[in-house]
Amino acid sequence: MKTINEIQDEVIEEFAVFDDWMDKYQMLIDLGNELDALDNKYKTEQNLIDGCQSRVWLQCDYEDGVLVFKADSDALIVKGIIALLLRVVSGHTPKEIIDADLYFIEKIGLREHLSPTRSNGLLAMVKQVKAYALVYSVKQA
Repeated sequence: MKTINEIQDEVIEEFAVFDDWMDKYQMLIDLGNELDALDNKYKTEQNLIDGCQSRVWLQCDYEDGVLVFKADSDALIVKGIIALLLRVVSGHTPKEIIDADLYFIEKIGLREHLSPTRSNGLLAMVKQVKAYALVYSVKQA
């Protein structure tokens, strides 16, 4: 199993291939399209992330000591962003997620190339992922 940092480094390398931000946006859209559809039973108010301009649902399950995230959004680029985030954190222990410095966001230039509302939404997604990790780390203690 790869570490969170190894996965982040892969993501950074994949994005480094493109100089043009239009190509990077296209990659995000493609990632969003590859994201498995979220079962409608998870598209609840409780799973909606506060602070996102578009609707983003995040479902978290604790399986065999690791957190498995599933998500969906009604906006293409946002769906790609959440797909990227889940690729980095899903399948790791609560402690690994809590301790992770998610530097890939900065390194691939996401924060600077997103509109302020999307950037806030991304921070809200990260915060929610970390919150789930915190809750499950307390439950397991």
